[in-house]
Amino acid sequence: MIRFRCLGEQALIVELGDRIDPAVHRKVLAFCKWLEQQKINGVVEWVPSYTGVTIHFDPFLLSSFELQSKLVDFSAESVDDGQDRVRVIEIPVCYGGEFGPDLEELARFRRMDAKEVIRIHAGGTYLVYMIGFVPGFAYLGGMSSRIAMPRRESPRPKIPAGSVGIAGEQTGVYPLEVPGGWRIIGRTPLPLFLPEQSPPSLLRAGDLVQFVPVDEPAFYAIKDKCNHGELPVAIRYVKGGKGSEWSSIRGLKL
Repeated sequence: MIRFRCLGEQALIVELGDRIDPAVHRKVLAFCKWLEQQKINGVVEWVPSYTGVTIHFDPFLLSSFELQSKLVDFSAESVDDGQDRVRVIEIPVCYGGEFGPDLEELARFRRMDAKEVIRIHAGGTYLVYMIGFVPGFAYLGGMSSRIAMPRRESPRPKIPAGSVGIAGEQTGVYPLEVPGGWRIIGRTPLPLFLPEQSPPSLLRAGDLVQFVPVDEPAFYAIKDKCNHGELPVAIRYVKGGKGSEWSSIRGLKL
């Protein structure tokens, strides 16, 4: 069942579920594909989130009521979500040390060895639910609760670009240097946001992410390639939909 919430006079939130869950997210992706096919005059853009889509529209061409009337016929079952083939992106991460200042503290908090934290974190497959917070920041679902830890009470004024963090039962990568309160356990040398590229974000909603541990020499070797215009990122494709790697992603209740 679709629910609508007005967001001012120029945006409409379309709610498609109430759980952070791969099945709900497939509806979100299906809705985005369906919306693109409709080509509704007055719709400017739309932004997928965990459980819905925010649609921005021109109020001089389209009212919120008119937009809602055009959306009520959407049926997730009748739309191919386009996820027959899902991108799996491998992100190299150098864990701990100067790159992961919170790794040891998190290990103590969870009463395990730092190597076990790395093993669990790098052993997961994570679903990109949405991009937000800052350009290119991907909110990832699927992290094991065994390495969950609350945010820092006092955010750091600067988090280096590429930092891999944990907040609660979520993990993510900071694409830019910004303030932040997530627990930083490592860093990737890959640039996740390149404004001159199209699209500028390496990750997008619906992607799967796997973290690959690398040592410090490998980190700087990859970074050197990136500094010289290369983007040595490993991308492969897997089957999407039910019975795929989607089904192994853990859901979270809102």
